[in-house]
Amino acid sequence: MAEFDYVIAGGGSAACVAAMRLVREVGARVLILERGPAKTSRILRMPAGYMKYLARDDYLEMHKTAAQPRLGGRAPIVPQAKVLGGGSAVNAMVYMRGQREDYDGWDRFLGNDAGWSYADLLPHFRRLERNSKFNDAYHGINGGLMVSDPGELCDTTRDFMLAAQGMGFALNPDFNGARQSGVGVMQHTMGRRNGGRMERSDAVTAFLAEILNDPRLRIVTGARVDRVLVEDGRAVGVEYRQGGTTVVARAGREVLVAAGTFNSAKLMMLSGLGPADHLRQNGLPVVLDLPGVGAGLQDHHEVPVIATTRGRSGYFGQDRGWNMLRNGLQYLLFGSGPVTTTGIESCLFYDPDGGERPTVQLYCAPIVYLDRDVSEAKPSWGVTLTSCLLRPGARGSVRLRSADPGAPPLVDANFFGDPEDLRLTIASIGRARELLATEPMAGKIAAELLPGSGVDDAGLAAYCGKTVKTNYHPVGSARMGPEGDPMAVLDARLRVRGIDGLRVIDCAAMPFIPSGNTNAPVMALASRAVDFIAGVASAGGQERASQTV
Repeated sequence: MAEFDYVIAGGGSAACVAAMRLVREVGARVLILERGPAKTSRILRMPAGYMKYLARDDYLEMHKTAAQPRLGGRAPIVPQAKVLGGGSAVNAMVYMRGQREDYDGWDRFLGNDAGWSYADLLPHFRRLERNSKFNDAYHGINGGLMVSDPGELCDTTRDFMLAAQGMGFALNPDFNGARQSGVGVMQHTMGRRNGGRMERSDAVTAFLAEILNDPRLRIVTGARVDRVLVEDGRAVGVEYRQGGTTVVARAGREVLVAAGTFNSAKLMMLSGLGPADHLRQNGLPVVLDLPGVGAGLQDHHEVPVIATTRGRSGYFGQDRGWNMLRNGLQYLLFGSGPVTTTGIESCLFYDPDGGERPTVQLYCAPIVYLDRDVSEAKPSWGVTLTSCLLRPGARGSVRLRSADPGAPPLVDANFFGDPEDLRLTIASIGRARELLATEPMAGKIAAELLPGSGVDDAGLAAYCGKTVKTNYHPVGSARMGPEGDPMAVLDARLRVRGIDGLRVIDCAAMPFIPSGNTNAPVMALASRAVDFIAGVASAGGQERASQTV
């Protein structure tokens, strides 16, 4: 008899949600295997603390993507979390679900009434959430995940929202409610637990904390899962590496893959599940030819418009010297001030072409900031408006560099691989410039630094290639698909086609990228996965994965 009913490869947001429900509601014995450490720095508990770790690899794996010819040979870095709690422990905490049309589109794609419509997922969003502001048909107040507005809004945020309204965009008090379009304040996964200071609400504190002392749960950190063990067409466990030792963990019911979009695809391929030719090229045995593993990669990407301001504005310099000490003391003593915000407080959802369904998320960052690999512009007082394309048409890939489990996968982000992605981005740059020229922003802007007022459309295309970066939302590397879809890795119940007892329950499973930040959607997806699993467990049976690949 196996020691565990379910073994989860990965310890991110999806794993935490699934483990909580499996232990508490199904009564299952669950093992979580996480390659990173068990905890982050105390600084990351503070809402503003994530900015100290954006360019560090303490809790991030920095994936250098394949060089992109259309980006002038650039190879953008796409970080992924490596810590218990995954992205929820290190991200900028934006709580965004996407659009109703996203999930209704999933459902149509998978076969109508496949169980993935907005109506199917809304109960999961609500049950996981503890919202401090909304309690209605769209929001819950009894879940573990604290959700609230930032603890502070700066002058630049308020000016941005007023200027957007001046351009004709409506103020939207709730991007996760009846509609997404408009300008407003983004809610974040933070809150004041038991009336204390504003702090991050990650998947560990939100979901695992209540079952950490349950003997049915075991968490092993510093454990890199190298292979899913398949016997007679069924996943029976995993092989993982910890402290120089190889360990086998067997699963009595199922293995759940939740290692992140890049590493979930990598793990599948290392296990002999993937494109047969690619596996053979890397000297790996082919357990099952699944050509869709590693294909279909999607990611949100963004391009900035940057301007300086005539006077002091936003949060520039608030994390250094006396300002840092003062803000830290204000947070510790009174629970208020700049430390209670992520700094990125507002955005505008809209379509540059004037359509009703937003195609761009325009963020307002109240500072001049740009990665040094693309510009010598130094942080200063100013504003950065970044156009994030919500549903890019381009598709990238994840492949093995070698059969060595310690080697990172080879990621091809393929930004602007679809010409329409570039066209929409350039159109949004134009609208962002209009916003900066609208009061009350106009009277406070000193100069446009980038791309520069004299740059034409041809120059803007080159500028986009030089500055485009990830918005940290890769999905789709082992996606669901309908019967007969040759690139579908999973069926509509997240089961790997052709292998029993194996599911993928993280962002890799998403057939199309949601129109917004992905942390909230992947938690709902993992909760939906437990619905499917619980139905089997309660019946005492085992599902048979479809053999159609």
